[in-house]
Amino acid sequence: MCLGVPMQVVEAGEWVAQCDVEGTRRQVSLALVGPQPAGAWLLVLKDTAREVLDADEAGRISLALKGIAAALHGETDLSAYFGDLGTAPPRAPEH
Repeated sequence: MCLGVPMQVVEAGEWVAQCDVEGTRRQVSLALVGPQPAGAWLLVLKDTAREVLDADEAGRISLALKGIAAALHGETDLSAYFGDLGTAPPRAPEH
């Protein structure tokens, strides 16, 4: 399984960007999303940006990934990570 990780562009070129995730920098291909400015948020899979995110969406994804890690470490109260699941109605992905 491959998980996408939100990363923020620190320095960008036409085809690659230096991106940060929690203090770690990685070189990321921009081939699928095009050039992006510093500060942009990207959903990155295997060092390739797949999607441009807004800051709120990047934060929600990051929090969910932390929730998955907490569950794997045996934490049982995950409401801090997935609080919106109890209040938001289910919705199907766009087709």
